[in-house]
Amino acid sequence: MVRAVVPFAAGIAAAVRWNVPLAAALGGMALCGVLALRLRSQLYTALSLFLFGFAIALLHAPAHTVPCGVRTDFELVLNTAAVARGGYHACEAQISAWRDPESGGWHAASELVVVRADSGLRLRAGDRIVCSGSVRPFAERYPDYRRRMIRRGFAGTFRLTRERVFSVRQAPSRTLHARAVGRLCRLPLSAEARALCRAMAAGDRSELSPAVRTAYSRSGLAHLLAVSGLHVGIVFALVNALLRVVPVLWPRRGHLVRNGLAVALIWLYAAVADFSPSVVRAAVMFSMLQLSLAAASVYAGLNALAAAAFLMLLFRPSWLGDLGFELSFLAVAAILAWGVPICRRLRTHRWWIDFPVATAVVSAVAAVATAPLVSHAFGTVSLCGLVFNPAAIVLAYVVVFAGVLWMAMPVGWLAPLFAAVLETAARWLDGLAVWASSLPWAAAEWRLTAAGAVGCYLFFLFATLAAACRSPKKSVSLPR
Repeated sequence: MVRAVVPFAAGIAAAVRWNVPLAAALGGMALCGVLALRLRSQLYTALSLFLFGFAIALLHAPAHTVPCGVRTDFELVLNTAAVARGGYHACEAQISAWRDPESGGWHAASELVVVRADSGLRLRAGDRIVCSGSVRPFAERYPDYRRRMIRRGFAGTFRLTRERVFSVRQAPSRTLHARAVGRLCRLPLSAEARALCRAMAAGDRSELSPAVRTAYSRSGLAHLLAVSGLHVGIVFALVNALLRVVPVLWPRRGHLVRNGLAVALIWLYAAVADFSPSVVRAAVMFSMLQLSLAAASVYAGLNALAAAAFLMLLFRPSWLGDLGFELSFLAVAAILAWGVPICRRLRTHRWWIDFPVATAVVSAVAAVATAPLVSHAFGTVSLCGLVFNPAAIVLAYVVVFAGVLWMAMPVGWLAPLFAAVLETAARWLDGLAVWASSLPWAAAEWRLTAAGAVGCYLFFLFATLAAACRSPKKSVSLPR
């Protein structure tokens, strides 16, 4: 899968830059596939996968039918919750219909836009809004952001003010994500602790203030605010611990029942976290891990990661341009390629030593692996993240573990206990992020060019291959 996903992703990226007819891409893919089978050639196999990715991107490419720069009426459907950005709220939305200003008729559409709304508007994911305005193209002075958003299929930005809103139909709060957030809101927590728990346990970052986001970003702890592999891994461990008794109750089929329930509960948590790209990637990986445990086979982490990337890009090619998607895969790939081998070499078989050492190694490897992309995208590099990530991850374990338990078992008389644990852990975590971000050496302002970022990752790749070639190979000596 590692060999397959590289040309497949390259084909998706190439479809953004070159315009080739879909029939030509499909014909070339079929021809290369036949030659690959006939000649058993890896080159033609890679070309076939490249053209397959190209064709998939063309099939999923949005047809831009909404005029840009024309003031008219629109119907918007919000895809994400509004997030405070300092003076306004930002969210992603889809234009479902627009009115032709000349004829007055309405036309169906499916354009994606970035909405910038007044802070006084109370917007939720799923709301349907009828308003007036215009779609504006992304600013030319931010070419990297403009290119990235176009790759994700966005047509531009949309300014939403209270005076231009005609009607708002609130979305019913019946999804698992909305119910989970509602259960967390029942706990008697402070506003800051509730916002952090909603972000880390349920993937709802709508209540996080810009100051908190800045503190976590500057301190190198921003990855804790987005539900990803760390959070799904905690759920994976919790589920397997709770289901350990199932094989004892059903000796014949209990093993299959336990693994089936574990996979189902992992995807249930992905639904609770609203199926963000990082959650889907982690759910696919941990599902493969669970199935490999059921089959008593060896779990190839990089192969599972590549399989998760292939399936996700097959379903939605625009995720290749999503920064969260890229950061999560880079972090997990580095952990599998470098973090796991280093932890194995440092293992002492004493959990009170191995756990903090493994936490420090994994956090350091992930921070180093994502630093070039973060520098290129945001123009800053966190320097204190390597120091404070181990302690922050321990506190994150407490927040996610207690939050998931409460969402699964919202027993009223246990609310004070859960609230005390979550309030304490959240306050310590927020305090650590704010204190670390205030240090003069917390972050460095440095924007890496695209060529520089590519050069860094090529160096990482060659260093990984060189280290793999130098690793000792197993040898078996036969008796004479």
